[in-house]
Amino acid sequence: MRLVHLSDLHIGKRVHEFSMLEDQEFILQQILGIVKEEQADGVILAGDIYDKPVPPGEAVRLFDRFLTGLADLEVMVFIISGNHDSPERLAFGAQLMSRRGVHFAPVYDGKVQKLCLRDCYGEAYIWLLPFLKPAVVRHALGEEAESYQEALELAVAHMAVEPGERNLLVAHQFVTGAAQCDSEVSVGGLDQVDASVFDAFDYVALGHLHSPQSVGRECVRYCGTPLKYSFSEAGQEKSVTIVELKEKGNVEIRTIPLTPRRDMRKIRGTYMEVTARSFYEGMDWEDYLQITLTDEEDIPDGMQKLRVIYPNAMRLEYDNKRTRESRQVEEAAEVEAKTELELFQEFYELQNNQPMTSEQEAVVAAIIQELREDRA
Repeated sequence: MRLVHLSDLHIGKRVHEFSMLEDQEFILQQILGIVKEEQADGVILAGDIYDKPVPPGEAVRLFDRFLTGLADLEVMVFIISGNHDSPERLAFGAQLMSRRGVHFAPVYDGKVQKLCLRDCYGEAYIWLLPFLKPAVVRHALGEEAESYQEALELAVAHMAVEPGERNLLVAHQFVTGAAQCDSEVSVGGLDQVDASVFDAFDYVALGHLHSPQSVGRECVRYCGTPLKYSFSEAGQEKSVTIVELKEKGNVEIRTIPLTPRRDMRKIRGTYMEVTARSFYEGMDWEDYLQITLTDEEDIPDGMQKLRVIYPNAMRLEYDNKRTRESRQVEEAAEVEAKTELELFQEFYELQNNQPMTSEQEAVVAAIIQELREDRA
């Protein structure tokens, strides 16, 4: 059984006030070609279909064309809502669309939709778990869930997962230890869950984080965004993840690279250097660019002048003595404003790729208090 794992389309997104709709349409057409060439049995969309809960009309029309293209290829489609989506709006017309093999996860009410696929190895179950917050789980199940970890544990515990069968989960959560980009927001680690929550599943098709990566084990995977949405992603190669479910316990994962209409890149140099023909000749000057100028003095109307050569320049920065000193002052002020506990928490997370537990925080707070008393 061959499945294409996608997530975080963010249709309708704007990056530095540039609409990404043309780029999104280009990449979605490319993905349709991959689905056809791979002869996929299904396509997974693991949340954040749109960039806003109420997407603009042109974004809805683009997604409609993409779904129609998938339905015309006669592949099954499995879609969940992410934290950027409105689950009610996204699931509108779900019963009608299911007749063409397009399946939307319903609004979470304590039950998780399960769909059965069959191949030469037997049955495989696709579970559609939309993005969950603790309050949603408390309301749906009537049980206490204060943290995201507790909420996901409860939600999975209420799913009748048969351990002897092949089970694939589609989810949209932040798994502890995963790498973030600037275009993602985490609530100080409070929204993280441990990968062990998903131990019952042969493959976990995750959405939410924009970098392609596996977390905890190879089969707990973020496919990443199909396009770059921040300059922290400039060095990444975007791709789609191809998942092949064979017999129980045998899952093969590979990626197929995507080629954007316009890349997102960084260039650097003095104003005279980056505007010299020898610098940009042969370069795709329509790419989205972050330009860092190293001149000691700001260039008057610098962005407007640079856009004569680079029309899609998104961001202009300066790296010189003045800006470096300014950054040092700002960083020092930020450090001075933080408590000893906050500084230790940051150090711990940097070293361990996960936040401290409340118990650990209590122990460290007690030690800090003892040291303060000793100094007094």
